[in-house]
Amino acid sequence: MLKPQADSGNSVRYEEVDAESQGQRLDNFLLGMLKGVPRSHVYRLIRSGQVRVNSGRVRAGHRLKEGDRVRVPPVATCASSPVQIPTDRVQWLADRILYEDSRILVLDKPAGMAVHGGSGVSVGCIEALRSLTPSLRKADLVHRLDRGTSGCLLVAKRRSALRQLHTLLREGSIKKNYLALLKGQWQKGQIEINLPLTIDRRGGEGYVRVDPAGKVARTRFRAVDQFASQATLMDVMIITGRTHQIRVHAAHSGHPIAGDERYGDESFNVTMASLGLHRLFLHAHAVEFVWPDSEEIFAVSAPLPEELSAVSDALNRQPAGRRGQQLGPGGRAKAR
Repeated sequence: MLKPQADSGNSVRYEEVDAESQGQRLDNFLLGMLKGVPRSHVYRLIRSGQVRVNSGRVRAGHRLKEGDRVRVPPVATCASSPVQIPTDRVQWLADRILYEDSRILVLDKPAGMAVHGGSGVSVGCIEALRSLTPSLRKADLVHRLDRGTSGCLLVAKRRSALRQLHTLLREGSIKKNYLALLKGQWQKGQIEINLPLTIDRRGGEGYVRVDPAGKVARTRFRAVDQFASQATLMDVMIITGRTHQIRVHAAHSGHPIAGDERYGDESFNVTMASLGLHRLFLHAHAVEFVWPDSEEIFAVSAPLPEELSAVSDALNRQPAGRRGQQLGPGGRAKAR
């Protein structure tokens, strides 16, 4: 795509579709270009024929091809430029980039930071990343993490990479592992929970529950470390990516996640808070997939944050009679 220019509001411009934008819907192409313009206005421009592709009228869902020439009518906005965020507010985020190449980057997202702006949040991870360098101005999220979850967040720097990774996600070919501290002693071994989920809207917030009529949701749980009857550190792999999936499946199994104020156990949370836990104990530990064009294996991991490691250490420091056992890959106890 030609480099966007600030729109003066009184002239037509033409944008040529490049290889990176090929296959994108016309409405999404325009929304990405005309940031800050209401969606309703963009759709009105398309319906009225003011937006044209190769001089012809098309629908909002029209898929663009490389070399297409898109007519963009005058729009009174200067919002085509990236969100301007003071560098000193986001520079620290650069130190949390675990991996970066010409196609993607992996951010070690901090707990408490939303992945994108909206719903009362002015700036999220993606807006902050876009403001760091010109090379990240077109970066986009491959997937999402809950605001309270830390760890590996995949970001595509090119649309071609975004399309590839979204295809892998739909196929279930991206392996995502989490570390979570669950209430009680896990005695189920390595299991897969396959329970459909649906979202209720309560007070404007999404509350997820198990529902036979909901969407398919599959999560694999494996115990890593047990702390007597108090808690179990789990390796969790999600096969589908539903909202709050791990949290709801864990709670439904009778072992809610420590620090979960929505689906968790209040008394357990109080106990964990006494050990220094003041957030959700859920961390996106590792991501792995195979690039479809080269069959190259990509794998990256984010270490457990210091505040979560401190809680695990506190559990390990408890009197010997209250400590549990570290578990091997099959859930069997092994010597510490």
